[in-house]
Amino acid sequence: MMSCPLPLPLLPALHPQTTLTSDFPIHIGIKRGSDELLSQSGVTVMAPAAPHHADNNNQDSAAKKVKLEQNVGKPSRVIHIRNIPNETTEAEIIQLGLPFGRVTNVLVLKGKNQAFLEMAEEISAVAMVAYFGGCVAQLRGRAVYVQFSNHKELKTDQTHSNAQSASAQAALQAAQVISNSAGAALVAGAGAALQPANGGTEIQGGPNTVLRVIIEHMLYPIVLDVLYSIFQRYGKVLKIVTFTKNNSFQALIQYPDTVSAQTAKTALDGQNIYNGCCTLRIDYSKMTCLNVKYNNDKSRDYTNPTLPSGDGDAHQLLTSGGVLAPPFLGIGSGLASPYGVGVGGVGLPAFGALTLTPASPALRALTAPPMPLATVLLVSNLNEEMVTPDALFTLFGVYGDVQRVKILYNKKDSALIQMAEPHQAHLAMTHMDKLRVFGKAMRVMLSKHQTVQLPKEGQPDAGLTRDYSQSPLHRFKKPGSKNYQNIYPPSATLHLSNIPATVSEDDIKEAFTKRGFTIKAFKFFPKDRKMALVQLLTIDDAVAALIKMHNYQLSESNHLRVSFSKSSI
Repeated sequence: MMSCPLPLPLLPALHPQTTLTSDFPIHIGIKRGSDELLSQSGVTVMAPAAPHHADNNNQDSAAKKVKLEQNVGKPSRVIHIRNIPNETTEAEIIQLGLPFGRVTNVLVLKGKNQAFLEMAEEISAVAMVAYFGGCVAQLRGRAVYVQFSNHKELKTDQTHSNAQSASAQAALQAAQVISNSAGAALVAGAGAALQPANGGTEIQGGPNTVLRVIIEHMLYPIVLDVLYSIFQRYGKVLKIVTFTKNNSFQALIQYPDTVSAQTAKTALDGQNIYNGCCTLRIDYSKMTCLNVKYNNDKSRDYTNPTLPSGDGDAHQLLTSGGVLAPPFLGIGSGLASPYGVGVGGVGLPAFGALTLTPASPALRALTAPPMPLATVLLVSNLNEEMVTPDALFTLFGVYGDVQRVKILYNKKDSALIQMAEPHQAHLAMTHMDKLRVFGKAMRVMLSKHQTVQLPKEGQPDAGLTRDYSQSPLHRFKKPGSKNYQNIYPPSATLHLSNIPATVSEDDIKEAFTKRGFTIKAFKFFPKDRKMALVQLLTIDDAVAALIKMHNYQLSESNHLRVSFSKSSI
């Protein structure tokens, strides 16, 4: 079976008996009573147990298979989900079931890598099990297994709901809003067109109905249709205006009501559109209504399709400086979208991959033209007297996890560098092509090689090839690492972290000075002295300092972490 994104929501309009009242209130489940729940359910597949003998394993597997096959034929409103990652949240479990109907309860058993999801109607649960019977559901990149539970309803302790995280509460509220707003939906083919949640009338503005969206780390262009595809998942989008301010791409997005705006803001703020970049920063605009004069690539009034196009340039974003062509296929969201990647590589963590239909303008924008899935970079014009594999590992490691480095034996001013993922290779190429390193302007481009080969036994290498695949110094090992949010171009200011309390400003300055660097300015973070900024005289000096000072030992248990900063002192 193949993995698949979530389908478009199966809306209550499919089931005439569904009402939009809160007769099935949504609850958050907690672990209380979980052992009793599992013992009653007859489910025997738990998290991996301690090792047994092979015979026992075979017997256990056979017993589990029989019980699972028996359970599949007993429809229930309660869905049992197995093999979930330890860090899975209630919000992710809810979103797994939300496209199929209203979710009324959820219970996550993190210690057992399992969860239970209660749907408002049995027909919704049947649709969900049937859908994931044909393709494997995914949460945070791991395949999870969906089946019916023997329980007819899910009983959880309601007294602990306040102990749940604010994000989980917000996800449940969002689920309720989305379920309710779907009541007036019209279903056609494989998709559904949502009608206004307020019964068919459109509220033209009001306090907290306009969101201001700032896109940080915009490595790839974001066109208006992409924004619409993302934000229309949380309510009817009335108008969008895009513009550039303070060298950042921004947008104003108007919803018909505050509930839709709040739901979108809660769900999307801080999420990445593409893996490791294009981060959404969302707050409320002071405007109460957008005045759109033209329908083009910069602005759109979805309530008035007859507006003229004006002088919009459909290719402005695609040719603007500092961004690449539309991203390559197959790369998901920066926080490891729980349902794998959507078509064209769009993924929004916590609310799953976008499932765009083939006719969607946003889909076309994302997939034409695709970029190659290259992970190997060819680096040339290096200072062969000073460059080493370790130096290149440290420098390129700012933008991704370097797997292997090979300085060419017969051309020592050139090297091949293999990154862990294609988008990391593109980040490194974007930020470091023509960067001066050890006095020479380094050139960085994609290589035709798929991997960097290690030298064979007896082959001369002189230590020019190194394998770093198991290095503990990788910055992006964890899916959705916060380091993705702190990727900046090379600058004269360096960000220092992991500083122990026993190390003073003078100690750090002395460490830099002993290695030949002149400190122009230094500042500890006011609320966290584990971090500091240090400004050098030039970007060239900062590059050399990062190479030499990253992983510098400050104490027995603390090694300095160094990266480029967007700030100056």
